[in-house]
Amino acid sequence: MLELDELKISLNALDEPLKQLYSALNIKACGAELAKLEKETESDGFWSDLENSQKVLKQIKKLKSKLEEYGSIERLLDDARTLYEMAEEEQEPELAGEILDLITKIEDEIEKARLSTLLTGEYDGNNAILSFHAGAGGTEAQDWAEMLYRMYTRWAERHGFTYKILDYLDGDEAGLKSASILIEGENAFGYLKSEAGVHRLVRISPFDASGRRHTSFAAIEVMPEITDDIEIEIRDDDLRVDTYRSSGAGGQHVNKTESAVRITHIPTGIVVACQNERSQHQNREVALRMLKSKLLEIKERENLEKIEDIKGEQKFIEWGSQIRSYVFMPYTLAKDHRTGHENGNINAVMDGDIDGFINAYLTMKAAREL
Repeated sequence: MLELDELKISLNALDEPLKQLYSALNIKACGAELAKLEKETESDGFWSDLENSQKVLKQIKKLKSKLEEYGSIERLLDDARTLYEMAEEEQEPELAGEILDLITKIEDEIEKARLSTLLTGEYDGNNAILSFHAGAGGTEAQDWAEMLYRMYTRWAERHGFTYKILDYLDGDEAGLKSASILIEGENAFGYLKSEAGVHRLVRISPFDASGRRHTSFAAIEVMPEITDDIEIEIRDDDLRVDTYRSSGAGGQHVNKTESAVRITHIPTGIVVACQNERSQHQNREVALRMLKSKLLEIKERENLEKIEDIKGEQKFIEWGSQIRSYVFMPYTLAKDHRTGHENGNINAVMDGDIDGFINAYLTMKAAREL
């Protein structure tokens, strides 16, 4: 019975963090706002204004998601308490393991929901565009860039997000030279903005017949996807548009057509490309949105007054010190150099288990802003 008594204390200890979460998520106000918006959808003429109706439906979806997230934690806690009462009444201490599992899950869910409250940036709720760039080092660096590409697509799948390839340039022998993907899901940019920077790999290279240890680098850019309601004016005279044949190993990544588009923003030297769509016009539209996303991300990150204040490419990609190291040899460890967070299970990390790094970054960032 001592173990059940300890579990009761743990269950009661969950009341306060759940109460704090209720306040942080502003659940009462969310419920009232949801009722108001759902009533608005029933009004005459609501569907005649397509732009407004889409905004309202998007907000309804967001509110429902937040309320469901909190409600699911409440239900888990109710289940745990019911199971505890059953164990106590029926004298079944063997249920303690199940109760403990539920408590652990509730704690994890509360922490996950709490972290979502830290996403207060204007574009944190947007989809994210990730771009991968292999560093110097040829095949070894290109293989590392593809490993990171796989890591983030696995992360997206773990969270029920979808991803779409925008551009993909194969490596000379293996891996990739550069690639861009769109990750779609609520708060995708808010979570993934922590991943922008240089990532370092240390391992015995499979491409070195002598079995020597190599250090490789790859850079990741993260930008919020620009929605139609965000207006950024770019002059046609500031753009150089080139078309080329789409690439991809045997059509593995993209359709082989003549419709790929590369856009260079002349004032800053920023280059974007898209080859995933079937027509040149569609690729141009996607590439232009990518360019706007990059310009907006730079403006926000550098606290500039306007887009025109961006000086050039050297302020966008800086090959400096790495934000994180991934060591495969002589030991296994992934370590973030900004937060100090570590994970010794390198295989799990490469399979997309990077939430610990993201959470540590968000917590550190929130603490600095207090």
